[in-house]
Formats: sequence, structure tokens, C-alpha cells
Amino acid sequence: MDFGLYGLHRDRNVDPEVLARRARLAEEAGFESLWVGDHIALPAGEGNPPRLEAMIALTYLAAVTSRVRLGVGLIVLPQRQPVLLAKQLTSLDVLSGGRLTVAVGAGYVEPELNAMGVTLSERGARTDEYLAVMRALWGSAPSFTGRFVSYDGVVQHPSPVQRPHPPIVVGGHSPAAYRRAVRQGSGWYGWGLSPDETAQSVRTLAETARGGQRPAGLGELEITLTPSEVPDLDTVRRYADAGVDRLIIELEGIDDDEVDGVIASVGEKLVGQV
Repeated sequence: MDFGLYGLHRDRNVDPEVLARRARLAEEAGFESLWVGDHIALPAGEGNPPRLEAMIALTYLAAVTSRVRLGVGLIVLPQRQPVLLAKQLTSLDVLSGGRLTVAVGAGYVEPELNAMGVTLSERGARTDEYLAVMRALWGSAPSFTGRFVSYDGVVQHPSPVQRPHPPIVVGGHSPAAYRRAVRQGSGWYGWGLSPDETAQSVRTLAETARGGQRPAGLGELEITLTPSEVPDLDTVRRYADAGVDRLIIELEGIDDDEVDGVIASVGEKLVGQV
């Protein structure tokens, strides 16, 4: 079982010194990965905490760490321009020495999607096409023709360090998300599920993969899960039994003066125990 840490892009962590210190603390504690989320403009009046933009936050994290993997999850793919995003992700993979993991989702906050010029009804189609665009660019294909994006006679250099591209993890609990994970992802990312709920999702993914829906070259689907609270060792073992490969611990809801202690505690009590 690997352990990730989610949330260093928001709240007090937007302070560069706090962000760097906690990132290094997590790396030293044995966390496998650091993850940041992707919201650009959330509805007003909901008490949203300050948060850094995901690409910028990951670039900073790449500079202040040396070993820990860096994950963006879930990036709301339909509200990103995929030609630009492919270049940004390649640059992150290069600058981090091949430590990037990309987790994508279709999004659900309609005012945010609308602000970025996307309708809720077309988010799924955009997500699938944008994944295809990025893979085409990472594969040096000089042209692409789609419903939302087309280009011709252009390529991007350098290529990602990880070939053919950084791992792509697909998040979400809908049938469409399960299908997308099985058909296009190296992994699936679930959020806030209990061990029993996770086991059901893993079974659903396995059922979806039957009948040759998963391309042979993608290998076994890696399962990532963010639980609703920091788990104890017994709960971690239950998640492992459910098929989870990586647990990502979320910082939201933890008092800021306790965050450093939680990072150290997870490293001491959980990392390497399962």
C-alpha cells in the first residue's frame, strides 16, 4: 500500500514557506505522492478557502522536493485547453524528473464549467476527446481532427520523461467514469468511499473490463482512494483487502496546527505497514 497526501495547494499552505516545509516533511515521512486539486473559479458565497492553481502548485512542489511523486487530481479536463495542457504536463514531467501522475475527471460544478466556456452536457465528450488530443501530442502526431479541437502540422518537444506519457488516472463513481478508467486509464481514483463501498467499485470496474473493453497494453488497473478521514491501521488493511493500491490522505477538516503532526503520524504508523 502506498500513501499520498492531498491538499497542500489550499488554506494556509498557499504560503510558499509553509507549502515547501510540509512537502519536504511528507517526503521525509515516506509518503509516495503529493496531490493537488483543480478548481479555477468556484461559486461565490460558499466559504471557499484560498487555493493555488494546480499546474503552478505542482511546479513549485517539483522544485522543493526530489523523490516524492506529484499528482494532479482530479484535473477538470473539459475546462482546460488540451494542447496547452499537454505542454504543461510534459514540462512538469521533465522538470520533476518523471515524477508526475495525471488524474482526470469530467467535473461537476456547472458555474465553474460555464465560466470556462463549457456546458455540463458536453463535459463527457470533451473529456474523452481531450485525452485523445493529449495522447496524440505526446506521441508526436502532427495532426488531429475532432469535434472540439483540431490541429495540423504541429508537434511538441520535448517529450515526457515517462513514456509514452505520465500515468493517467480516471476519477469518478459514475458508469461513464468506470468505463473511461477501464478503457483509457492506468488507474481509477475514488473519493470518500468506505472499504465496503470501495470493494463494490472495484467489482464494478472488473465487470466493466470484461469482454475485452480494457486494452491489453494498459495492464492491471491501479486503485487509488481518498477516505473521508485519516484511517487507522485496521481500516487501511480493510482498504487493502478491498483492492486499494494507494490511499491519499486529505488535509481538509484537520486543524492547521495539527497538520504537521498528522503528516508525521501517518508516516510513522501507516507507511510501510501494509
